[in-house]
Amino acid sequence: MKEAYIALGSNIPPKADYLEKSINRLAAQEDIEVLQASPIYETVPVGYTEQSDFLNMVAHIQTSLSAFKLLKVCQEIEQELGRERTIKWGPRTIDLDILLYNQENIETEQLVIPHPRLHERAFVLVPMAELAPNLIVPVINESVSDLLAALADEEKEGIAKWKPKNGVNE
Repeated sequence: MKEAYIALGSNIPPKADYLEKSINRLAAQEDIEVLQASPIYETVPVGYTEQSDFLNMVAHIQTSLSAFKLLKVCQEIEQELGRERTIKWGPRTIDLDILLYNQENIETEQLVIPHPRLHERAFVLVPMAELAPNLIVPVINESVSDLLAALADEEKEGIAKWKPKNGVNE
């Protein structure tokens, strides 16, 4: 069995529902076991900023799937939940990115692991640090907590644990 970490993000309501459905769909796969899911964080958008805030989390899974088959499963879940790719880094019902896969280094046209922007994204490192702060990220050879600590304070602004508003999942 291989271990992997998957980032999940949504900024089209109902955001929390899309995260929950994605986790449930991952867990429903015969070849995937969801070991842990981080708390959900509300985060400001990065890249294309003219959009709603995101809800982000990270899942730690175990799988017998290859990295490429796992990518296919992630893309199928995105498609099932209505993901449309119209604007780069734009609004989305759900986004699933493989961050790490079994401490491997993979560089192909369709898949790069570790995720190429993992080390510069607080919205990924903050929830990942909740699950595996001492995990060493291959290629970079630094722990998740050290990568998070190395980010500038302004890159960590706009990230807070999410709480449903008035008991409603947005």
